Amino acid sequence: MNRIKPKLKLSKSQYTRGLQCKKSLWLKKYKSEVLTPPDPNKVAIFAKGHEVGDRACELFPGGKKIGYTKDYKAMEQLTKQLLSEGVKDIYEATFKHDGVLALIDILHQKEDGSFEIYEVKSSTWSSSENNKKLPNYIQDASIQYYVLNGLGYDISDIFITLLNKDYIREDNLDIHKLFHSERVTKQVVDLQPQIPSTLESFRESIKDTENEPNIDIGSHCKSPYICDGYDYCWKTQRSIPDYSVFNILSRSPKKAHQLYSQGITAIEDIPDDFSMSDKQKFQVDIWKNKKTHIEKEKLREFIDTMHFPIFYFDFETISPPIPQFKGEWTYNKFPFQYSLDIEYEDGNIVHKELLENPNTDGREHIARKITEQIPKDSCIVAFNSTFEKGVFEHLANLFPQYEEHLMNLHNNFVDIWDPFKPKFRYYVAPEMKGLDGIKTVLPVLVPHQKNAYKDLDLVKNGGDAMNIYKQLGEEVDKKDSDSNKINRYRKSLKDYCALDTIGMVEIVKKLRQIIQ
Repeated sequence: MNRIKPKLKLSKSQYTRGLQCKKSLWLKKYKSEVLTPPDPNKVAIFAKGHEVGDRACELFPGGKKIGYTKDYKAMEQLTKQLLSEGVKDIYEATFKHDGVLALIDILHQKEDGSFEIYEVKSSTWSSSENNKKLPNYIQDASIQYYVLNGLGYDISDIFITLLNKDYIREDNLDIHKLFHSERVTKQVVDLQPQIPSTLESFRESIKDTENEPNIDIGSHCKSPYICDGYDYCWKTQRSIPDYSVFNILSRSPKKAHQLYSQGITAIEDIPDDFSMSDKQKFQVDIWKNKKTHIEKEKLREFIDTMHFPIFYFDFETISPPIPQFKGEWTYNKFPFQYSLDIEYEDGNIVHKELLENPNTDGREHIARKITEQIPKDSCIVAFNSTFEKGVFEHLANLFPQYEEHLMNLHNNFVDIWDPFKPKFRYYVAPEMKGLDGIKTVLPVLVPHQKNAYKDLDLVKNGGDAMNIYKQLGEEVDKKDSDSNKINRYRKSLKDYCALDTIGMVEIVKKLRQIIQ
C-alpha cells in the first residue's frame, strides 16, 4: 500500500505528541484509524478547555479573535492584518515558521511594541500545591516562542495561564482572581537551542510513510498523558492481557518491564520466586489459584458497625471549571442529585431521590432535604464515603442553619468500600482483577447485576452523569425544548444514581450471607 508522501508540517499538538512518542506522531499522520477516538467524557473535557480559554480572553478585553477554520493561511493573513491595524490583543493568533503552525491563545502587545504570549490551560494552580503539570505546559509554550521568535517578533514574556484553585467566588465572578499566570520565560528560552534538532528528528521519523517507527511500549505510553495509540500498541500488536503484570506491578514499573523483556505478560506466568511486595504476591496468588479470599471475622466486625435503619446515600456532582455560584471554586464538587435507600430491620426498603433543575443553585434545597430525610445519629452508608463527606462538609459551611445536623451525619458515615480496599482485603475475588470500585464489586458479589450499569440508558458512569446533566440544562433552556428528551435525560440520571444506592444495599445483604 503506497501512502501519501508526507507533508513535513507540524502543529503544536503534533510537536508535543512527538515529544511523548515518535511512533504516536507517525500513527497520527499516517494510520490514525488505529487510534482510539475520544469518548464522550474526554470530549466534554475538551469543551471545558474551550470554555476556560474563552473566559481567559476577558483578561484582555476588547481584543479580536481569529475564528478557527482549517484554512490556516487565511488565519495567518487575518492575524497579520489585525497586527497591522494596531490591534493589541488577539485571541488564537496564528503563525507559521519552519513548518510549524502555532495558534497563540492570547497574544498581547505591550506599549513598547514587544509581545506577551499567554498559553491558557484548564488545569489548576494553587499556592499550596506542587504544580506538577507545569513542565509539560512549558514544552507547549516553547514551540510557540520558537515560531514567533523565528518570525522576528520581540517576545518579552511568556506565561502559562491556569485556573486559580485558591479563589473562592463571591456574588460576582472576579476574572482576574479566577486565573493565575505563571511567568515561564526563562524556562522557555532555555529550551530553544534543542528545538531545531528535535524538529529534525520528528521529520526523519515521518519520512517513511510505510513503516512505523520501531518503538517499544514503556512508561512513555502513559506519561504525561495516556496515548490514544495505547490499545493499538499494547493489545493489538503485543496481545497484552487486560489484566497483566503491568497491573500487578503498577507501582513497580521497572519490575513489570523486566518480566515483559523476558516475554512474560500474563500474571499466571510470573515465576514463583520473582521478587515482589507482599501485596503484589497476594494479588498474584489470588489470580493464579482462582480462589476468593474472605476474612469472615473482619467482615462481621465491619457489618456490626451498622445499625438500623441504614441510610444508603450517593451524590452526583458536577465540577465546572468556572465556579457558577457564591462559595464555589474551580472544579469544586457541586451537588445536583442524590439517591437515598433506607433499609429497615424488617427488610423493607424505602427509596428517596432528589434531582435539581439544571442551571440553578439547588445547594440549600439539597442540604434541607438531607436533614429532613436523614435523622441525626443515623447510620449512613456510602461507597467511598470521603467523597460524600466532603460535599456534606461543604454544604455545612455554606448553610449554618444546617451545619450541626449535616456534620453529625458526616461523622456517622460507614464506608462500604472498606472491605474491598487493598488496605484491608476482607473480600478479594479473582474476578475483581485487582479493582475495588462499586462497578467491579457489585457484579462479583451479585451476579444478576453483572450488566446492570452497561444496560443503563445514556448514563453509565459519573462522567456520563455530568454530561447528561449539562445536556439537560441546554435542552431546558431552549425555547423549543423537547419534552421527550428532557424526560429521558432525567430518567437516565435518576436510574444511574439509584443503581449506586440499591447496589450498596445488595452488597451489604450479600456480606451478611457470607458471614452467617
